[in-house]
Amino acid sequence: MAITKRGLVLGAAALTVSTAAIAGTGLHFFKGQALLQSDDSKQQVADADKDTSLQPMSMLSLQSFFNQSPKELVDEVWQIIDRTYVDGTFNQVDWKKVRNEYLKRPYKSNDEAYKAIREMVKKIGDPYTRFMDPQEFRNMKIDTSGELTGVGIQLAADEKTKKLTVIAPIEDSPAFTAGILSKDIILKIDGKSTEGMDVNKAVTLIRGPVGTPVKLTILRGTNQIDYAIKRARIEIHAVKSSEVQSPQGKIGYIRLVQFSANAPTDMQKAIKKLEDQQVAGYILDLRGNPGGLLYTSVDIARMWLSKGTIVSTKSRTGEQDREQANGRSLTNKPLVVLVDGGSASASEILSGALQDNRRAALIGTKTFGKGLVQSVRQVGKDSGLAVTIAKYYTPNERDINKNGITPDVEVKLTEAQGKALVANRDKVGTLEDPQFAKAVEVLGERIQAFRNQAPRAETKR
Repeated sequence: MAITKRGLVLGAAALTVSTAAIAGTGLHFFKGQALLQSDDSKQQVADADKDTSLQPMSMLSLQSFFNQSPKELVDEVWQIIDRTYVDGTFNQVDWKKVRNEYLKRPYKSNDEAYKAIREMVKKIGDPYTRFMDPQEFRNMKIDTSGELTGVGIQLAADEKTKKLTVIAPIEDSPAFTAGILSKDIILKIDGKSTEGMDVNKAVTLIRGPVGTPVKLTILRGTNQIDYAIKRARIEIHAVKSSEVQSPQGKIGYIRLVQFSANAPTDMQKAIKKLEDQQVAGYILDLRGNPGGLLYTSVDIARMWLSKGTIVSTKSRTGEQDREQANGRSLTNKPLVVLVDGGSASASEILSGALQDNRRAALIGTKTFGKGLVQSVRQVGKDSGLAVTIAKYYTPNERDINKNGITPDVEVKLTEAQGKALVANRDKVGTLEDPQFAKAVEVLGERIQAFRNQAPRAETKR
């Protein structure tokens, strides 16, 4: 299945495996007939694969789309969750009783409805199922060209503690440069406590005009630290590649920082360029990659895998979809993948597929552990709703949600080593990067084994 563009779906559901909102813009990617909309209201319609996993918008919703009462909006949100939520017990919540409770209330304005909807959705206890008011929904809808405005932090609410947690700072962003790290807990935003705060609310507070400051108070271990960060425009290049010399000859180093819509094209170009340079093997770096577009991960997996399952998703009624390799891999040369605690969601789909199919060895530390799929749709005139509709599994049926993926070879960075790499980005992907150095060693062994297994050409007589 060739995937071209993915974006927001008007009146229909859409799939996302993005871990979190981004404090600078919200990044969520999914499939369907796509409406791509950037912050400056540029729009483009792109044909994509039809999502048959969810029911289309009801006639009532279509009729009331542009003229909906606050109570109707509350009921629309309830209906969507009722039809599609991954757990048919709604996490042991009497969902019909909840509907009766909230439809009995009078609503004088949309703002009152928004507040009630947040209360209602919160009862399920799922941080990834969330309502977005018009401002938050606009924040989430971005141009997938890879340009963000803000500080560059991927955020999620920890499923156990509910605390706002940094998945990873975007490379070369203001947050990254300031020293924000994966797993940092954000306690305050400009002095305002984040206790019980919705992720989208936090993103709205952290966003702001380019050049303006925001103060984040974070908890790292037992240490509380204040960071004053200046907002900026952040340009993200999804794929970075280079040729590296090793004892086994030339190897290709590819760093994938985000599963954006243009990542498959960039990845294809990178692999073909390195193949032309006759590299002996590859290191694919997924460290700090928080995920993004579900089907981008499938497309990229197919560039490395010639056969086998890539990922399966299961809704509350059973298996929903299974993606397979299509025999069109771009290379069969040895591969090693770098992962860490900031590798999440789509990164875990890709690394899990490569590990389970014995295509690659994973080096680094355990991944984040987000194995849930959300549908994202517009509700009412200009609000949005993300609902967890499925769980995804690796080819060996591993449920990585909350568990993560354990690397084949664990290499932990000390705090000093991590800070050194943040301060000296030129050292990432070099032998001064301990995880990369181990990857080179393991890749060398795989290259030698690959050469020993290669059929020898017959001697001409």
